[in-house]
Amino acid sequence: MNGKILWANLHLLFWLSLIPFTTAWIGTDYDEKLPVIAYGAVLLFCAIAYFILQAQIIQSHGEEFPLRKVVGSDRKGKISIVCYSLGVVFSFVNTWIAIALYAMIAVLWLIPDRRIEESV
Repeated sequence: MNGKILWANLHLLFWLSLIPFTTAWIGTDYDEKLPVIAYGAVLLFCAIAYFILQAQIIQSHGEEFPLRKVVGSDRKGKISIVCYSLGVVFSFVNTWIAIALYAMIAVLWLIPDRRIEESV
């Protein structure tokens, strides 16, 4: 544990604290652009903050750190960041496309990870 990890964790917690607000907003106005953009932006920044925290934790440990092997190339994390970014962009065109992208990422994370089985 070091200062960088603590700050990265606070960064993640800040963005996570905004999820209830944006979720309630998109729940009432799902066909409006601004709530869908805000929801996607918060999810995007949560994904980026998680990526930073994960990188800080891995960087602060040695090469044999088990998390380094489990995370690997972190395909799901990178796909999430790209899809959230696309969702925010598509929010300006069609909110339903953006919502479908956000839902797709949720389903992606529900699928069990094979990288855990491979690293054990």
